[in-house]
Amino acid sequence: MTDYLQPAVELLKNLISTPSFSREEDKTALLLQHFFEHHKIPVQRLGNNIIAQQVDSSPGKPILLLNSHHDTVKSNADWNLDPFTPLQKSGKIYGLGSNDAGASLVSLIMAFLHFYDKKEMPVKLALVASAEEEISGKNGIEKVFADGFQASMALVGEPTRMKAAVAEKGLMVLDCTVRGKSGHAAREEGENAIYKALESIDWFRNHQFEKVSETLGPVKMTVTVIQSGSQHNVVPDECQFTVDLRSTDAYTHEELLEIIEKSCNTAVKPRSIRLRASGLTKDHPMYQTLIKINTEVFGSPTLSDQALIPCPSFKMGPGDSARSHTADEFVYVDEIAQGIQGYIHYIEQLALHLKN
Repeated sequence: MTDYLQPAVELLKNLISTPSFSREEDKTALLLQHFFEHHKIPVQRLGNNIIAQQVDSSPGKPILLLNSHHDTVKSNADWNLDPFTPLQKSGKIYGLGSNDAGASLVSLIMAFLHFYDKKEMPVKLALVASAEEEISGKNGIEKVFADGFQASMALVGEPTRMKAAVAEKGLMVLDCTVRGKSGHAAREEGENAIYKALESIDWFRNHQFEKVSETLGPVKMTVTVIQSGSQHNVVPDECQFTVDLRSTDAYTHEELLEIIEKSCNTAVKPRSIRLRASGLTKDHPMYQTLIKINTEVFGSPTLSDQALIPCPSFKMGPGDSARSHTADEFVYVDEIAQGIQGYIHYIEQLALHLKN
């Protein structure tokens, strides 16, 4: 992949040099737009999302979406290096977004370039460099599909050491409220909302849902925030707490909410139900291709744009998730080379599978 590695590294360095915090990705969007225009590839810009597609007049082909994001989190105070000055040293490229998900994005772009003129393929490629992934924003990949973009299946670029996350947990954040009755703390008055809430919190801590996902394991619930009381001598009449719920493909969010509401003595309000569990069935061509080329598969507990893509998908990319959002973030140059080669090989094999 020598022909693609150098331009991939150069593009990654340009992306690192251009701040692109979530909702502030306009400059990297313009950079990517100019990159495709330089290669004489038409692009559509939708907000800060960049969309490029193979020009193919053949009707009825399935569309394979290649997707990764160009927004980043903000750098933390522990950085020793300048997060916006790409540094190539000892086989690594340092910089904010280098690992998450710059390496995946530039590798997918090089794979897209490789296949762009190959019109005889049984699948049509589309590439979306999306915005607002780090905040699961509504103006990222969700906006692209809402605008009428269609795909049959998707490969999402995230740092997985080129292993394939064939399933990914979803997320619901639940705001729970338990009501009691106020009274003076010195007397036997009132109904303490904190004590009542403890019963519900204990349920969230210990409940095991009956169905367990083959790839993602059990649904996980964690109480993360609790608020109650106004002063030391007043029995609190309300207690609020927050639950981080990581869902699986064993239940819909609606089913989980129904079970929780029937089991707990608390009012439950989800902030959103849009970040759903996602993945592939074993008989899907994308899954079958992964098995054919001996790619290691796993279920991912972390969230990505997969949750917002309304078609079968999996995530795979160069780099390591453990480096994401860390100080002095880096990716190995060899990992980018492996990413480009791995994506091209996978798409070739998927095309063969679909052809046969």
